[in-house]
Amino acid sequence: MASLPPRPRVSPYVVALADDLSGAAETARALGGPVRLSLDAAAVAETLGEYDLAVDLDTRHLPPAEAAVAVRTALRAAQSGPPRLLYKKVDSQLRGHLAVEAAAYAEGAEAVVIAPALPAARRTVTGGVVHVNGVPLHRTDGWRAEHTSPPRSLPEALSGLPVRTVPVDVVRSEPAALDEEFRRIAASGAHPVPDAETDADLDAVAAAVLRLGPGFRLLGSGGLAGALGRALARPATPCPPTPVQDSTPLLVVVGTAEPGAVAQIAHLTALGAHHVPLNPADLATGTVRLPSTAPALTVLSIDGSKGPCPGAGRVLSTALGALAAAYPGRPDLVLTGGETARTTLDALGIRELEPLAEIHHGAVHSRTPDGRHVVTRPGSYGAEDSLLTIAVALRPHLTAATAAT
Repeated sequence: MASLPPRPRVSPYVVALADDLSGAAETARALGGPVRLSLDAAAVAETLGEYDLAVDLDTRHLPPAEAAVAVRTALRAAQSGPPRLLYKKVDSQLRGHLAVEAAAYAEGAEAVVIAPALPAARRTVTGGVVHVNGVPLHRTDGWRAEHTSPPRSLPEALSGLPVRTVPVDVVRSEPAALDEEFRRIAASGAHPVPDAETDADLDAVAAAVLRLGPGFRLLGSGGLAGALGRALARPATPCPPTPVQDSTPLLVVVGTAEPGAVAQIAHLTALGAHHVPLNPADLATGTVRLPSTAPALTVLSIDGSKGPCPGAGRVLSTALGALAAAYPGRPDLVLTGGETARTTLDALGIRELEPLAEIHHGAVHSRTPDGRHVVTRPGSYGAEDSLLTIAVALRPHLTAATAAT
């Protein structure tokens, strides 16, 4: 009779390192237990409480070498305190400095198990290739605002880091067989890259890493973070009821080049929202004028009618964040796109968020220390009614009449 795999050890709390704010917020909610969400990398060294910690390292805009240093520094800080389970959040479409950050994160590990699939958003990994809605990533327009073309596979995306793909039939095999495959790949000096098409596949991957012990680390999207949260089975922290503040303006800031954002905004304008499309040149030069009073519901977006502006992303998101922070009426905020969310909160001096709930997948409702409500959402997430769903969740009694100027 085959021996059963060992039971998972009692696990320490998690330190999750993300490269942008919307990803950090997504991970914080996915872990499912008591959690702190910080915009300050120094929080990694300060954490002592019994809670998970998700930190936005804000590395997406940095040069690759600096991004690697940020990961390496946070990793050392996480290992210097009480035992913590490490998690590295990456983009499910492999954007950002994936290769150099993964290499930095792998330092000192027996192996890093790399699983960026996100089934909830129809992003899967088959044969080591990321698929979006069944189409290989490199055949989609998911990288339209990037400087380069998308990688054709995970091994290509992780160039310089030795990896071995693990077919989905092995992921779905007996736990002992999956454990043995991960051990075999680690012994060869490589890192496992398992295929995953469902949340159950990610559950199997997370459970295997917990069985294999602290020498193995996890790297993946919010989907794998959710699997880790389910495996740890932490008691959920009850959230206080969210007060409805109909008198407080609501500002939706769309900082994404995704084509779907146009239709999402249209749902809000049909509701009566005041939409302000911003000319990229005016935004970058600071010549946009703010109104003296704020309507109940406003949408700020970058006019993308002439296409994305590769290379100008950080300049535009910083300007957009500064504009949102200066908007009159101290509005609650809906921030789409990790860079836009980060630059807005930086401009407001906000260094920590309290995650309250997930309105829909990836749309995380948080509260600031001074009581402002903020929803963050990755730019590429959400159906056509995403922004409408978020607005109504924050303002259940919102109508066209109250939204009008």
